[in-house]
Amino acid sequence: MGYTIAQKIIKEHLVCGEMTAGKEIGLKIDQTLTQDATGTMAYLQFEAMGIDRVKTELSVAYIDHNTLQAGFENADDHRYIQTVTKKHGIRFSRPGNGICHQVHLERFSRPGKTLIGSDSHTPTAGGIGMLGMGAGGLDVAVAMGGGTYYITMPKIIKINLIGRLSAYVGAKDVILEVLRLLGVKGGVGAVIEYSGEGVKTLSVPQRATITNMGAELGATSSVFPSDEVTKAFLRAEEREADWIELSPDADAEYDAEYTVDLSALQPLAACPHSPDNVKSVSELSGMKIDQVCIGSCTNSSLSDMLTVAAMLKGKTVHPDVSLSISPGSKQVYTMLAECGALADLINAGARILECACGPCIGMGFSPKSAGISLRTFNRNFLARSGTADAQVYLVSPETAAASAITGVFTDPTTLGNAPAVEMPTTFKINDNLIELPATAEESVSITVERGPNIKPIPVGNSPADNLKCELILKVGDDITTDHIMPAGTKVLPYRSNVPKLSEFCFTVCDKNFPERAKAKSGGVILGGANYGQGSSREHAALVPLYLGIKAVVAKSFARIHVANLINFGIVPMTLADPADYDRFTEGDQLEIQGFAAAVANATEATLINKTNGATAKLCLTLSVRQREMLLAGGCLNYTKNQK
Repeated sequence: MGYTIAQKIIKEHLVCGEMTAGKEIGLKIDQTLTQDATGTMAYLQFEAMGIDRVKTELSVAYIDHNTLQAGFENADDHRYIQTVTKKHGIRFSRPGNGICHQVHLERFSRPGKTLIGSDSHTPTAGGIGMLGMGAGGLDVAVAMGGGTYYITMPKIIKINLIGRLSAYVGAKDVILEVLRLLGVKGGVGAVIEYSGEGVKTLSVPQRATITNMGAELGATSSVFPSDEVTKAFLRAEEREADWIELSPDADAEYDAEYTVDLSALQPLAACPHSPDNVKSVSELSGMKIDQVCIGSCTNSSLSDMLTVAAMLKGKTVHPDVSLSISPGSKQVYTMLAECGALADLINAGARILECACGPCIGMGFSPKSAGISLRTFNRNFLARSGTADAQVYLVSPETAAASAITGVFTDPTTLGNAPAVEMPTTFKINDNLIELPATAEESVSITVERGPNIKPIPVGNSPADNLKCELILKVGDDITTDHIMPAGTKVLPYRSNVPKLSEFCFTVCDKNFPERAKAKSGGVILGGANYGQGSSREHAALVPLYLGIKAVVAKSFARIHVANLINFGIVPMTLADPADYDRFTEGDQLEIQGFAAAVANATEATLINKTNGATAKLCLTLSVRQREMLLAGGCLNYTKNQK
């Protein structure tokens, strides 16, 4: 039996384990990336390991999330990251250079290599044939130190693309169609591989849009072949030497297969408040809108921006609509300026924001009260925009531009002939905002600067022999990391200050949770299906640890979040019978007898509801390594014990 693309990369990087779906495997990681909302904590953890220099082929720290500097906190964190990376052998992408995934795709991603990043949309690099995976910052720190990255060997789901996209239909519509087919849980435990004749019709930026939102499927990663289209992109970036051909073997086998006919697709939109709540734009036509945001790591490439500029040229944004545009990188921004497209955007009334994540993470440009916002982003979770009652729709740049002009939801295919957009064959290369690290000899004299907002990392404890505590919070299905640890202008500046950050934990669900958790000295959280979906932010585990959470029981977990819980010593357990969820109420007194022993070597435990006498069987699906980490109180203690 032959290998798929992902299996070939995994085989080449396999350190331990067997390539059987569902088994734990360890991988050698070639590259890492961080962004500033997660990077401060990752580098504090790297420093705690006592390793002088990173051992990866390449590690890059990007500043793209916390760029709104309304106080000293973000600027202090940026200086910390700048100095700690210079000292330890990591490249530093300065504020203004662009969004991590867009810049990494342009300048560093390589077919056939492995990449993990402390951001869930790291699979964007799959658009170039790289196995990119989102991870918690602690996992990234371990990989930078030369450690192995552990995942469950994924299933492989094949998406066969046929046909060619019609005018005004974009790559965003492709991934929205896949989300409509599979749902936000459909990729859990899998890598999504794209193949078929339709692949050749898609550019690398289009492919990257599709792999970017594989995160919304819950997938471990998504990947395209590396072919002549890939080679042309790398040539345009003056990186042709990085190209290798990479495709699945003819006799490769897949766990599931689906077909998407590109020529049959129409413009689509993900409706509030989930990326898989997909409808056709024609169904929504005529709905009045208030805001349009174009950009993010999903749709901020040069081709996206040139398409929008061509649609807006000579027109004016509707007076009831506020339009923002965020180019994905300095390279994109510069080329827009030099070709005149930037002037077309400005003249149309677009508000040009910096090359950063911005509105995607609620960092400015929030909609008005109950406003309807069309965004080319990847997530439309409740309150993520910064406005609690906003209605956020995810759309393509084509739909966004058309609607910005008309002031209502507009199907761009109704506008007549699409304007011609000609892509350059070479890109503007200028890496002057990427700082190289100091040499090993020079690093001795570098002082790492730490601002007063940087606080020590909470460290977990070994599990108690018998767990006795309260059910401190009960939540439903599809709880996201935005529910657990919100983003936005009020919260993100405290990502390196866990005590302050704890004041916001779960406040989207229950405004009194932080205060109650402190008063009760923590407890257990009960969740529904797909608990912890969304971003890779380890703060969604780190802050509950600080608040005293000992365990999380759920119907099922998202991949990255369950790894983060284990990394920080919080025990994740699933209900053997999901119906038992209804037998527990917030405030119930709970007990698990022989808790530490169960963590050590059992696959099941019994949760006793001391308040009403009910019991539930819990499953502990843990590897030997994960059990050892939990018994040590988390990965940091475990790593120190290994020395």
